[in-house]
Amino acid sequence: MEKDKGKVAVIRVFSSKNNTIITATDLSGAETITWASGGMMVDAQREEGKPYAAMQAANKVANDLKEKGFDKIIIKIRGPGGNKSKTPGPGAQAVVRMLARKGLKILRIEDVTPIPTDSMRKKGGRKGRRV
Repeated sequence: MEKDKGKVAVIRVFSSKNNTIITATDLSGAETITWASGGMMVDAQREEGKPYAAMQAANKVANDLKEKGFDKIIIKIRGPGGNKSKTPGPGAQAVVRMLARKGLKILRIEDVTPIPTDSMRKKGGRKGRRV
């Protein structure tokens, strides 16, 4: 049985309500191949977390990967986690859709959001955030 050829990249997607950051590394994670964020793609700060900005960032990452000869990817999606939101933001799904549309073969999609086993204290002090 022949091993099918092709370089594999790991794409780490951090998606919060306010921004989406995409980093593509080699399998060990030691070397960054390319990265992009929603904030690099749009001018208005309120647009950074939106799916459109995430799609543009994913498009840039996909083009850079194809240019460097990568054709297979492993996607690791991460939300803010800890004592913040456990669900990824709206940009995460848009990123996966764009990478698949660009013709990169997705080997695996993992959720790597940090989940606390015992809670940390929320920021804002004892009486909470006063508005």
